[in-house]
Amino acid sequence: MNDTFAVAFDRMNRTDRIKTNNKGTTRVVGSHPVRPVHPVEKKSVGLLSLLSLILSAATALAGGAQEPAFPVAIRVDAAKPLGALPPAWRFFGADEPNYATMKDGRKLVAELGSLGDSGGPQVYFRTHHLLVTGDGTPALKWGSTNVYTEDARGRPVYDFSVVDRIFATYLARGVRPYVEIGFMPQALSTHPEPYQHAWRPGLPYDDVYTGWAYPPKDYAKWEELVYRWVKHCVERFGRAEVERWYWEVWNEPNIGYWKGTPEEFLRLHDHAIAGVRRALPTARVGGPDVAGSGGAFMQGFLEHVLRGRNFATGATGTPHDFVSFHAKGAPSFVDGHVRTGIAAQLRTIDQGFARIASFPELRATPIVIGESDPDGCAACQGPQLGYRNGTMYASYTAAAYARTVLLAERHGVNLLGALTWAFEFEDQPYFAGFRVLATNGIDLPVLNVFRMLAGLGGQHVSAESDRDPGLDAMVRDGVRGAPDVSALASLAPGKLAVLVWHYHDDDVPGPGARVSLSLAGLPSGTREARVTHYRVDDAHSNAFAEWKRMGSPIAPSREQYDRLLAAGQLAKLDGPSSVHVDGGSARLEFALPRQAVSLVVVEWP
Repeated sequence: MNDTFAVAFDRMNRTDRIKTNNKGTTRVVGSHPVRPVHPVEKKSVGLLSLLSLILSAATALAGGAQEPAFPVAIRVDAAKPLGALPPAWRFFGADEPNYATMKDGRKLVAELGSLGDSGGPQVYFRTHHLLVTGDGTPALKWGSTNVYTEDARGRPVYDFSVVDRIFATYLARGVRPYVEIGFMPQALSTHPEPYQHAWRPGLPYDDVYTGWAYPPKDYAKWEELVYRWVKHCVERFGRAEVERWYWEVWNEPNIGYWKGTPEEFLRLHDHAIAGVRRALPTARVGGPDVAGSGGAFMQGFLEHVLRGRNFATGATGTPHDFVSFHAKGAPSFVDGHVRTGIAAQLRTIDQGFARIASFPELRATPIVIGESDPDGCAACQGPQLGYRNGTMYASYTAAAYARTVLLAERHGVNLLGALTWAFEFEDQPYFAGFRVLATNGIDLPVLNVFRMLAGLGGQHVSAESDRDPGLDAMVRDGVRGAPDVSALASLAPGKLAVLVWHYHDDDVPGPGARVSLSLAGLPSGTREARVTHYRVDDAHSNAFAEWKRMGSPIAPSREQYDRLLAAGQLAKLDGPSSVHVDGGSARLEFALPRQAVSLVVVEWP
């Protein structure tokens, strides 16, 4: 080891107070004893821990981050339940429906479906363009199924084969549809030309809003299309299955995605919901998946579905089993680096929850944040979006999800889903800068945060950090001063899971955190517990960092590809190891680099 590495290694070992047992394996368990390490574990885990420290030192030196790690005290009390922890992370989506049936799309759908294995929560997927006219060839911000055409005499022709293939792909891999009813088939559009756009990154965004965004020329035909589609789904996939789906109308009708008036949208919505319920009276229906919290448009929609005259049935109100809106962050590029805007996303969520909670009839109604992301365009590229491939997207996701849960608890609303609008783009360059979960079949670090979230479950329990900026401050200002080093914890039978992140809005080097994690409220009589520590950082669960270490190959070799596949999986930092429990309490210590995320799982008999 050269002098530079030796100094960095020594500083990290002293500053972070990492404890090493006499077998050479790092154990981040404070002063409590740990079980002896088997020689095989010594070889595998010990070397990995050593490599992790060396790589972390190299990264810090390369970035000029010479500051010592700062202390963080986190206390988790398993005896202080805060209510059920909603598995709201289990919703995903994308503009392009046809990618799901392609090679890498099928693989990623299976990865998402696996998050719901072993009795876990079911994953749902939402996508645009399910009723769009075309041959099913995907493109950026485009897809089609050719469900509806008309013959020479104007009579409807229905073909559900392409959309069936999409839904069957989901279901075969453990994912269910969150069905977006849209957009307008060309033969039904009041403005059918131009229809298919040719948008690419860098072109004006409004170019995407073509004939599919217009109202139908015949609302009766529109309702019949929806009825036929739902009826077919019941026949094809079974009533019990389709009853578990969610059905909503359109996307962001308060901006360019809808070229009609607000009243025309209410009419579109009412007729679509009437078609769904005519085919399946027990179907779960809702909406309107507005952009942002929706403002006056959302206010008018909620008043209409609660008390307005239904355009399709003439009755008062429209069935609504859930309510949905969208929330996005606002990243920028400042002084040569990305600065994310988590405050913008949290403010929108706060406003959306407040508006829904202002209607007493909706207090218990499930809410889906139908797109909840750090920025507004998955298919766009640019310097302000350079956070997407690495750990910043991962730490942002953990920090934003935890505050979404807290905002729901504050407003007393029923959070069902916070949907991540990111999937994959088939046959694009590796790590091309899109907002995705995987690239060419290689999982990105952010996907490993969802694997961590899948490890939570049960009761939400108290987790307090002395480096938590506070919910109000984050909603107002984001994280622009001291970093956010905080935790989200859950308790299930025999298992306490703690998600810990080190997040900052600015993607610049900074000192690591020296975390002291105190656990209280563990079952009386427990003397020892098993600890497994998972990590996302530059050296763990990070295919992008591995790709850069390879020299960023444009076309990885088979051996390199296999290494990237392995690097994209959720990795352990340490464990399983043992921690001593005294009077229901235990303590763990570990270093947490900037923009890193840890999941600490503590289990007992």
